[in-house]
Amino acid sequence: MKKRFGLIVALLLVSGAVFAQGVTVEKDVVYGHAGGVDLKLDIAKPPASDTPLPALVCIHGGAWQTGSKDGYAPFIERFATNGYVTAAVEYRFAPEHPWPAQIEDVKCAVRYLRANAKELNINPDKIAALGDSAGGHLALLLGLMDAGDGLEGDGGNPGVSSKVQAVINLFGPTDMRIWRVLPEAEEEFKKNTGKGTDEILQDLVGTIDRTAPVMAQVSPIVYVNAGDPPILTFHGSKDPIVPFEQAPLLHDALKKAGVQEKLVVMEGAGHGWQGPQLIQTLLEGFIFLDSVMKSPAPEKK
Repeated sequence: MKKRFGLIVALLLVSGAVFAQGVTVEKDVVYGHAGGVDLKLDIAKPPASDTPLPALVCIHGGAWQTGSKDGYAPFIERFATNGYVTAAVEYRFAPEHPWPAQIEDVKCAVRYLRANAKELNINPDKIAALGDSAGGHLALLLGLMDAGDGLEGDGGNPGVSSKVQAVINLFGPTDMRIWRVLPEAEEEFKKNTGKGTDEILQDLVGTIDRTAPVMAQVSPIVYVNAGDPPILTFHGSKDPIVPFEQAPLLHDALKKAGVQEKLVVMEGAGHGWQGPQLIQTLLEGFIFLDSVMKSPAPEKK
C-alpha cells in the first residue's frame, strides 16, 4: 500500500499554484503521547475568521507500517485555502506498535482538535476525516465507530468525542476478514512493502486467521449503523492491492442502514491514480465536504 497519489501535480493544477494569503502551517505539534512516543501532526490554518471553521484530519497510507504525514503537506494547505483547519497526522506503526495503536492514535488526534477547538477556531461539531489506503481504513473507522466501541487509547484528552462528521475514503480496505491482495499483484506488493498480505496482517493484528475476533474488530464494515456520518469513497476498478469489491461491500451496508453515501468508481484505475482522474477526485472531494461541513445544522424541532 505504498503507492501514493501524484498529489503535488494535481493540487497545483486545481489551485492554479496559488495559495490564499494568510494560511499558516505549524509543523510537529504534539497532539498526544502513547507507547512512549510523542504523537505529532502538522496543521494548516486558514486566514483569520470571525466564526469557527470546519476541520479536516488527513491520514496517510502505507500498509499501517510506513508513510509520513509530510506527504499531505500541499494537501493541507490547499484545504486551508478553502476554509478548513486541516491537520496531517502521524500514527504509530506495526509491527513495533500493533493494533489497536493505529486507531487509538488517530482518535487521539480528533480528540485533540475538538478539545482545543476554541484556541484553533474550530467548530467542534464539524470535523471530517480523509485518508488513502491504510489511511482510508482508519478514516472510515473514525466515522463508523461509536464511543461504546472502545479503542480510544490513553494518548490524551479522555472523555472528548473522537467521532467525525464526514469521511472521504480513498481506496481503503473495508472488511479485513476477506481482504487479500490479488494473486497477480502479490509479488509486486512484496517488492513494495517487503512483505506479503499475510505478513502485513500478522504484524498488524497478530494473526492471519480471518475468522479471529480481531479481524472483525479491525473491519470498518462491522460498525455501520444508522447514526453514521456521510461517507464518500473513491476506488479504482482495477485495484489489485485493495480489490474493488471492498468498496461496494461497505456502500451496500451503508445504504441498508440509511446512511448518506456515494461511491465513485475510477474506471481502469489501480491503487491510486493521477492526471484528470485525480483532479476529479479532488474537486468532488471539495464539493462533498462543503455540502456536509459548511451547511447549517438542521433546526431542532
